[in-house]
Amino acid sequence: MIEIDIAVDLFHPSDTVWRALTERALLAKWFAESVPVADAPDRLLLRTAGLPGYDADIEATVVERRAPELLVLNCLEGARRTRLSCRVVPTGHGCRLSVREALEHGDWDAAQRDRRTEHHQHAVTVRLPAILDWVAFQRIDLRRAEGGLTAELPVVRLTGDARSRTGRRRVWVIGALACLALALAGGLAFWATRPTPPAQDAAPQSAPLRQPATTSPAPGSTPSRSAPSTTRSSAAPTPTPTPTAPPTRTPSASLAPATALTARYQTVSDRVLGYRGEVVVTNPGSAAKQGWAVIVTLGEEATISKVSGAEWQQDGRVVTFTGPAVPAGGSTTFRFDVRDRDMRAKAPEGCAVEGSPCSVG
Repeated sequence: MIEIDIAVDLFHPSDTVWRALTERALLAKWFAESVPVADAPDRLLLRTAGLPGYDADIEATVVERRAPELLVLNCLEGARRTRLSCRVVPTGHGCRLSVREALEHGDWDAAQRDRRTEHHQHAVTVRLPAILDWVAFQRIDLRRAEGGLTAELPVVRLTGDARSRTGRRRVWVIGALACLALALAGGLAFWATRPTPPAQDAAPQSAPLRQPATTSPAPGSTPSRSAPSTTRSSAAPTPTPTPTAPPTRTPSASLAPATALTARYQTVSDRVLGYRGEVVVTNPGSAAKQGWAVIVTLGEEATISKVSGAEWQQDGRVVTFTGPAVPAGGSTTFRFDVRDRDMRAKAPEGCAVEGSPCSVG
């Protein structure tokens, strides 16, 4: 019998690990997406086609379930049948997870078994701990918002004679009141003997900007015009302009409106806390397109961590991507990595180029 055995020590309680094994949203982040089978609560379809060591999707049936200790699945992958068991054992620092897959019908060649083992090893020892850390972080974040951590702080009481502490406290209070009374008396004396300040003008504290003054002409007089900023010499005679024929205008052909750019978005990889997106900008016109911009709207608290193929600037949830000219009939491609605390996020909430939405595919 061919088997794959993997074990890992996790610094998380058994209940949290059990959630990662049984909740679809968490399972998709560290192992594979799952789809429930209609009218069969104990069956589900694991989207493993294309993963290392897998030939097709797996039809899994739960044959044993003891929360939060044991989960056993019968897995049918084409003509191959395996049994996958996950056992959770509590330890002093968290728990120990053991994953074992045994081949019951069909065969594996050595190369396929090695790729499958490598996939299981990476999923259990790398991706799963990252998801568990994220779940723990979410719990701490929520408790901090509710004041739970502060409420759990112990109250430390001072030791000593309570009566003597009361006496000392009374002395300190009386002394503080006496100092306050002296300060008030000194302040009143200062204001009583303070000389009266001189009267100030009635002009407002903050005067508005002054406008240039204009001089009104006296009644009956002819108003004078101000000289232009560019002065001319009065000694030189003013030349008489020679009439010239008006230039002949050559009628120009009307310019055809520029063809709008198009853009296509797709998620090229789904990560533990985010994803990688790709946008292809296409220019169907007959001239190169300068000064394009693609506007992408992310989810709440999502940030860009890396971009290739374009310049970018993030303002809140809105990210603006720009780049070199798109040649006529050509395209340009850029990719960007997104960090998103929402483990369900697999794509941005919006994408547009020149006001037109991006296609998806």
